[in-house]
Amino acid sequence: MREPKSLRARAMDILSRREVSRLELQRKLAPYAEDEDELNQVLAEFAERNWQSDERFTEAFVNSKSHKHGALRLKQALAAKGIDSEMAREFLPDSETELANAKEVLRKKFKQPAADFAEKQKQMRFLLYRGFGMDTVQAAIRGAWAEDDGFE
Repeated sequence: MREPKSLRARAMDILSRREVSRLELQRKLAPYAEDEDELNQVLAEFAERNWQSDERFTEAFVNSKSHKHGALRLKQALAAKGIDSEMAREFLPDSETELANAKEVLRKKFKQPAADFAEKQKQMRFLLYRGFGMDTVQAAIRGAWAEDDGFE
């Protein structure tokens, strides 16, 4: 019979697969920790050695999700993972990039401009659900199929 993995080994396994926030790592390791001190010691060691970094996690998370989701949704998801709003703001896309992402998402989901008011409302709800702000949504709907955008 094999002896159970140490907390350090479990943490290393988790971090070898992908970046995770400190809070996520804590949640995943908590069931295996003998006590709170042991868990905090491992978390502190990994952060000190830069094996676990909330900054690196935030950057990777935003880079992977910002093409499909708006800043509001990204902020909410990062907050749920224990990332404070100040750090999140540092890595969120600027308004110009967010508008370009919103247009791209809109063009991918809806192949043509809204034919009537109901269709326009549907497109707006879709973008709002994806976490784009109202100003971005309105600008995206106005300009998603504009000829100067390079799309027909």
